[in-house]
Order: sequence, then structure tokens, then C-alpha cells
Amino acid sequence: MLGLAVFMPRPAAAHCDTLDGPVIMDARAALDNGDAAPVLKWVGPDKEAEIRQAFDLARSVRQQGGQARGLADRYFFETLVRVHREGEGAPYTGLKPAGTVEPGIAAADQALEGGAVDPVVEEVTAGVAQGLRDRYRKVMEARQHATHNVEAGRRYVAAYVDFIHYVEGLHQAASASSHAETESAGHQH
Repeated sequence: MLGLAVFMPRPAAAHCDTLDGPVIMDARAALDNGDAAPVLKWVGPDKEAEIRQAFDLARSVRQQGGQARGLADRYFFETLVRVHREGEGAPYTGLKPAGTVEPGIAAADQALEGGAVDPVVEEVTAGVAQGLRDRYRKVMEARQHATHNVEAGRRYVAAYVDFIHYVEGLHQAASASSHAETESAGHQH
């Protein structure tokens, strides 16, 4: 039910804060290779100095080995993810365990790794279609009884609002992708 989850109002989903997400994977490689450059893409230019400073400190402390190395890594991961999330306008809520990525995000990553988007398109399309059908069915059922009494009317209004907001969210998401393409086309370097 990927499509159902995609368009429901909720806190911003992310996997940049998971220990097996792309931000942390790049951070691990950067620490191991001694080069901060691969992680700088995750933050804006105005935050580069902060990340370089955290990187240098972590690299220095890591040399002590043992627990110090683990703490240094954790400090750098948390700093990088916090700054990255701030850049997205999202709150930092701590690092999440590996394997806690939402199915839709995992499917999107698999598409990027495998070079084929069709499985994600099919999964999202099926989820969206099911979400539309379920909400439509509920609003139509509730509508039949909407004038029977106040409670029935309220059930209808709740189903109606849920259906309308779902469709609105789908439409906004679809329009946003077109808008983003137009915006990025105007900002090519």
C-alpha cells in the first residue's frame, strides 16, 4: 500500500537518518578514506565549514581507537544528518536503526540501484488506485445515509473530507513533479 502512505499528511519521511541510509553510508566512506568531499553534497554551501570542522574533529578522535572511534563516528553522523535535515526544513529526531526505511523509499532506492523505475511506478500506481477506490467507496456508502441523523451526516462529512484531501494531495504531488522539472530547467548551469 505504498500509494496510501505516500500522500497522507505526516512528518517528513526520510531515510537519510538511518544507519544504512545514503548519508551515513557516504559518511562512513568519508571517515574511512579521510576525505570529507563525498559528504558535502548532503549539505548546502553555507554549512560546509561546519561539516568539515566536525569531520576533522571526528577523524582526530577516531585515532584513539576503541570506544573513542565509535563515539567520534556517531558524533559525525549525527552532525551531518542534523545539518542535512535542517537544509530540508525537517527536524532532526536522532539516528534510526538500519533496516527501518519505509517500503516506498526502499523501492525508490532499488529502482536507482537496478536502473529500472517501472516496479516503483507499478507499486505506487496500484497503491494510489486502491486508496482512491477505498475512499470513494466509503464516501458513497456514507452519502446514502447522510440525511438520516447528525451522526450519519458527520460520518459522511468525515469520509468526504478524507476523499477530497486524498485527491488533493495526489494532484499536488503530481503537479509538484512537473513544477520541479520546469524550475530545474530554468536553473541549468
